[in-house]
Amino acid sequence: MTSSKENMRAFWKTPRARWLTVIFAVSVLAGAAYGVYWMRYGRYVEYTNDAYVAGNVVQITPRISGTVVSIDANNTQYVEAGQPLVHLDPTDAEVALQRAEAGLARTVRQVRNLFATTDALRANVQVRRTELAKVQSDYERRARLARTGAISREDLQHAEDAVLAARAALVAAQQQLAANRAWVDGTTVADNPAVRAAAAAVHAAYLTYARTVLPAPVSGFVAKRNVQLGEHVAPGTPLMSVVPLNQVWIDANFKESQLADMRVGQAVQLTSDLYGSGVVFHGRVVGFGAGTGAAFALLPAQNATGNWIKIVQRVPVRIALDPKELAAHPLQIGLSMRAYVDIRHDGSPRLPEVADSGPDDSTSVFRTADARAERAVREIIAANDPGAAHLAGGRSEGARNAIAVSPAEAAGTIGRTLRVADSGAGPQGAVPRVLAASRWMN
Repeated sequence: MTSSKENMRAFWKTPRARWLTVIFAVSVLAGAAYGVYWMRYGRYVEYTNDAYVAGNVVQITPRISGTVVSIDANNTQYVEAGQPLVHLDPTDAEVALQRAEAGLARTVRQVRNLFATTDALRANVQVRRTELAKVQSDYERRARLARTGAISREDLQHAEDAVLAARAALVAAQQQLAANRAWVDGTTVADNPAVRAAAAAVHAAYLTYARTVLPAPVSGFVAKRNVQLGEHVAPGTPLMSVVPLNQVWIDANFKESQLADMRVGQAVQLTSDLYGSGVVFHGRVVGFGAGTGAAFALLPAQNATGNWIKIVQRVPVRIALDPKELAAHPLQIGLSMRAYVDIRHDGSPRLPEVADSGPDDSTSVFRTADARAERAVREIIAANDPGAAHLAGGRSEGARNAIAVSPAEAAGTIGRTLRVADSGAGPQGAVPRVLAASRWMN
């Protein structure tokens, strides 16, 4: 017995015993530390390395057919919103625009002629009414003289015929006035249906001409360029793409067993393979996919065929990034990420029905051409109808609601100049005449 105790004492004095004691103590401390970590933090974190950077890939497609004559951007280049990327041959569209502008100018002058003719016919009616009053007075005077025998029956008959002729002339003049007023009553020159139809044709031709230049809808990097010079493209043909890398997000694919406590709004920490663990991104959960990745795959699984193997499914979770961190450390679409989601929540529903808060993305690039088309129409009408009522605020509701052009849009890359010159004096003074149309591409 004494020998066993002495052997035990001797063992604990050996280096091996001391090492075992140290290892045991370290293991106990590590286990305790991990237990504290798990209780306070670890059990509230879900992790996945099946996460990738995603973003919008904005396709550049023409809205009209045409031949490519210029390409102003290439892959990897950064472009600003509104910057021209591709130019199509504008010759046909320019000719059509000039024809439409000339048609509007001609229609405005024709409508002005209708207004002037109405005034002339109204004066003619007054003349016929005066003539009728005169011949009626002559007839009444001759009728009194005929009763005394001072004039012959024939003279009285001539006076009666003159009254009938004057009355018929007045009716004809009134009908001519009514027929002409049917074209202009209740309208100004700008509001006249014929002018509005011609203005719509100019607007359509202007938009077609504007669409020979394809601008960048958003600021970003050019990718997937497929277009070449001289190529004839049809509407909807993908020419290139613009990727706004300041609007990327993370699609993290979590296992279905990890989603029970995951909620919209929870904080997320992310690291990327690009920057390593030294750069930590902070984000938040903004939504969940409506189904698993397999359910929306190009060839979804057909588990009812009998060849069924249970596989843990994954659901895509969208994570928004902090814009400031993204600007400091840019990410590209497709990069791998690691996501750590803090799943502590307040009992909110797992799939809330979030109300629509407005458009997710928008661009004002294409409004410029529409605003300038409205302005061009007003300029042509004013050039061919100076001093008319529409210049004093008598435009129709559609013209009053025309889109205003901001200074930024007016200084854009797509411009247009109408050249107007005087063509001599008319009834209302010098009448400008449109000499040429649309020279507005820089």
